Amino acid sequence: MRIVDLLKKQSIDLNASVADKAAAIDHLVDLMAAGGNLNDKELYKQRVLAREQEGSTGIGEGIAIPHAKTEAVNEPGLASMIVRDGVDYESLDDEPAHLFFLIAAPAGGANVHLEVLSRLSRMLMDDDFRDNLMNAKTPEEYLAIIDKAEAEQVAAEEEEAAAEAAAEEAPAEPETAAPSDRPYVIGVTACPTGIAHTYMAAEALENKAAAMGVDIKIETNGSGGVKNHLTQADIDRAVGVIVACDKDVPVQRFAGKPVIFTKVANGIKIPEELIQTVLDGKAPIYQGNDSSSEAVDVESAEKESVGRQIYKHLMNGVSHMLPFVIGGGILIALAFLFDMDNAGAANFGSGTPLAAFLKNVGGLSFSMMMPILAGYIAMSIGERPALMPGIVGGFLATTGGSGFFGALFAGFIAGYLIIFLKKALSHLPEALDGTKSILFYPVLGLVLIGVIMTYIINPPTSIFNTWLFDVLNSMTTSSRIVLGFILGGMMSIDFGGPINKAAYVFGTASLMSASGQAVSSGIMASVMVGGMVPPLAIALAMLLFKGKFTPKERQSTITNFIMGLSFITEGAIPFAASDPVHVIPPCAIGAAVAGALSMLFNCTLPAPHGGIFVFGVITNWPMYIAALVAGVIVAAILLGIFRKKRPQD
Repeated sequence: MRIVDLLKKQSIDLNASVADKAAAIDHLVDLMAAGGNLNDKELYKQRVLAREQEGSTGIGEGIAIPHAKTEAVNEPGLASMIVRDGVDYESLDDEPAHLFFLIAAPAGGANVHLEVLSRLSRMLMDDDFRDNLMNAKTPEEYLAIIDKAEAEQVAAEEEEAAAEAAAEEAPAEPETAAPSDRPYVIGVTACPTGIAHTYMAAEALENKAAAMGVDIKIETNGSGGVKNHLTQADIDRAVGVIVACDKDVPVQRFAGKPVIFTKVANGIKIPEELIQTVLDGKAPIYQGNDSSSEAVDVESAEKESVGRQIYKHLMNGVSHMLPFVIGGGILIALAFLFDMDNAGAANFGSGTPLAAFLKNVGGLSFSMMMPILAGYIAMSIGERPALMPGIVGGFLATTGGSGFFGALFAGFIAGYLIIFLKKALSHLPEALDGTKSILFYPVLGLVLIGVIMTYIINPPTSIFNTWLFDVLNSMTTSSRIVLGFILGGMMSIDFGGPINKAAYVFGTASLMSASGQAVSSGIMASVMVGGMVPPLAIALAMLLFKGKFTPKERQSTITNFIMGLSFITEGAIPFAASDPVHVIPPCAIGAAVAGALSMLFNCTLPAPHGGIFVFGVITNWPMYIAALVAGVIVAAILLGIFRKKRPQD
């Protein structure tokens, strides 16, 4: 497959005119849709915008490569445009962007396109290639320039691969040539999607190293897997390591070497500073603990705050926990739904064979919530050796009565216990290195987490859990309304961001009682209704106040209704991103009203997800619908009042 197989003429605009970043993305998505690559244009656009929230894909040098890997893509594709006058795209170098390539990658299936996309990313780092593209007069000429440059790069790659293969097959000869006097630096690059930034950072580092007279080898950890793998010989020879990654990669192998940990964007933006820091001996020695704790003495390389580290570790646990919670919770809800004839009976939810099966399987999945949460928090901190102590700590939290909060403690404690053990055992003879991971870490980690959880964490935390559970149950009507108002509003502040996730995690934690039993929760009901309001309110506002939305925005009306009813708050992201001042406050107020009314009407929910599909198991579901409708109407009216009129051409 070649680049020109992914980029069609109808998806190229060589004279685009856009006013801002939002308009640039809109136009690129239209070009992508024109190529027939999408099955859900609005969902794809939302994924592109969500990727931009993680960090701008404007990499500097006038280039922007927005991208998304999602089920909204039928087949891999590219769209491209040139903005001659440039547009502010919040690029890494704060300069206008002129040359755009939008990438659409399917969520599953074959990844043959990923090698092509990585090649394009590397090609765009070449000044002459970019200049030739900017001077193209027709789409045909544009494609011809790309095809020629790709053919040259493919030939170079094949020649290099052949040389490496010949060197491996050649018989060993006595070493006669002196080793190179040039310093040798190694590195790893990786971004969350593994499509563009991974390879562009590698190319930028390689190009700058060549200009500086430095030998370098960069391992890329992209969606297509690990390429250019670093061997132990590479690690031993290197004077230092650059880890430019926005996701977890194996770094324990670099213990004892000078290592810089930084963002993948810095690999593109400041490759010379990173390489020079290694050459000057300013990179700290990596001791084998969590990479995020290492500082980088480079002026432009940003240090990760303690709060950011904690949030990253917590979200690693939550993201692995949610499938167990959602799957198990919905099966439990279905068990009640299929056993309505036994409502009120002692065996409600298990009165029929089908209901009993669903409740047993769902309950088993749900019971894994705490161990999985703790295990993957620990693994994020202390890497793989911390997984087992974290999981066991989570089980001890469940059986010891400390519940969700105990599992949080267990995850962080287990992770840092392993870091402590690595340091404590670092002075053992090298002959015992292999024994550490299979004997010392698991046995000592298990004993220590067992003692800490059983005698230190569980007793006070279980008392706190019981107190909190009693307080929530004994809340007056006014107090519950205030709590529902706050939680509902939190779900609509950042639409899937940290504040939204904090409210959601609190809601899922309330689904388990102090004794570890699954319960139907008023808190979870308020959280879900608050998360359903924003997309529904925007959809209703587009019907009632058409002049406040562009025709293109109104095309997503049905999509937003569906997403809102399915409890997918992210449907509001495109509108909030383009007009946050006039979208977020109305949505937050409407969501808060819905959350408060849900509490007022004593609605409870036994499932952590599902939207309209689990309404049948919500306590007092008619009034729950009334709370949802009220919140949607309030938010829609406020949107109609505060949003300015939009051009209708």
